[in-house]
Amino acid sequence: MEGASAVSEQQLSATNRSVRLVRIIALLVGAQLLLLPWIFRLDGKPHANWEQFLGRFHPLAVHLPIGFLILLPFLEIAGAWRSALRETAGLVLSLALAACLIALTLGYMLAYGSGDAGPGVMRHMWGGIALTIGVLACVLARQSWLAGEELRIYPTLLIAVLLTLVWTAHEGGSLTYGSNYLTEYMPSPLKRLLPGTATADAAPNSFYTQYVNPIFDHNCVTCHGESKVQGGLRLDSYGQLMRGGRDGAVVAAGKPDQSLLLQRITLPQSDKHFMPAEGRPPLKPEEIAWIKAWIQQGASPSSTSIAGLSIAAKSQDLPLKPVGDYSSLMPEIQQMASGQGAKLVPVSSKPSDGLILSTVDVASSFGDTQLAQFQKFAPYIVEAELARTAVTDASFDTLAKFTHLRALHLEGTAINGAGLAKLAPLTDLTYLNLSGTKVTSQAIAPLASMKNLHHVYLFNTPAQPAATADTNPQTAKGAQ
Repeated sequence: MEGASAVSEQQLSATNRSVRLVRIIALLVGAQLLLLPWIFRLDGKPHANWEQFLGRFHPLAVHLPIGFLILLPFLEIAGAWRSALRETAGLVLSLALAACLIALTLGYMLAYGSGDAGPGVMRHMWGGIALTIGVLACVLARQSWLAGEELRIYPTLLIAVLLTLVWTAHEGGSLTYGSNYLTEYMPSPLKRLLPGTATADAAPNSFYTQYVNPIFDHNCVTCHGESKVQGGLRLDSYGQLMRGGRDGAVVAAGKPDQSLLLQRITLPQSDKHFMPAEGRPPLKPEEIAWIKAWIQQGASPSSTSIAGLSIAAKSQDLPLKPVGDYSSLMPEIQQMASGQGAKLVPVSSKPSDGLILSTVDVASSFGDTQLAQFQKFAPYIVEAELARTAVTDASFDTLAKFTHLRALHLEGTAINGAGLAKLAPLTDLTYLNLSGTKVTSQAIAPLASMKNLHHVYLFNTPAQPAATADTNPQTAKGAQ
């Protein structure tokens, strides 16, 4: 009996030592997690590419701890009736801890490697750290709970972990989709009850507030907003925009060609400095035109109109019409892209949505002769991007055959508008950009008869109206 008692005491002593060792290790791990932001400071400066490469697996890995932790309380409750499920709960808790450590490591590598900073990034980071430490505490407290000791600690910690999980996931979602993801389409009466849903430092009816800020809000603030600040640049308010970022001012009022913001959004998508970054789609040509015109005319926070621009309500645009099936022409379309350099890009996966003629890669060498070679595809082309190409007024003979054309970009070309009247039969045309050309008021007069043409851009042309003009697009299309 004495020998058995001695063995039992030795086993108990070994168990106590193991428990103490585990607690010491857990304490050291928790301390290291708390010190992590000071060891590797998120200072907004990018670091190694390999850190970004590995860090981009964070959105994938982060779903593992979420799934484990949501499943855990159901297993614990069901374990009261089936002991096998309680053993499964212990395994799931251990897997949740491992998944938290992996997701936290990858998330930190993503922020540290790409130079992400800002209050939102910091909140998400601290949420991840708190969550991981909370799960670690659950692992330690669960053993006592199973032994019938300290019965309230583990359930309390588990509830706290689940609440932390919800908050941390919300912060992560705000970084990805923007802080206004839930409020963007909220009814106006509810939106007025929430703080921070309007631009605070610009006039509410200004051109910036109505048109420029929404572009940034939709395309840019997920990386350059209150929650996440890449490059030290925020675009969520007029004041932050004009303050610039780590590279200095991004808007030079009155000087669009010297404005870093405009330079970045007009770079080729293959350029590493192109914005919006991280695979997001480029801004629409009309959005770029609005920003450029706004900067050219002083980047004002209060001006309500921009000379040469009058933007019609979206509700006036025609519904999209099917254009037919071009699938049988795909071999020729691909051949044209390889030969001409200009591309016919499908609007969507549905052939009936039409094609976009893109010349961005060969603009300087694309002229009237090259445009004429696309006549065979004319019935399927709904948008022609001919900005800064070598086309002349002779191109209108070809363009008149683009019977389903909805948008036409001619900005920065040498046309003077002598052939604009040939566009009159294009009843689907709603958008025409003539900015930076030599068109005159007399040349654009035929456009007034095109009742569906709601968006005409004449910025930096002889036809540009005075800065004080506020023209009705239905009565004088040339003033838009």
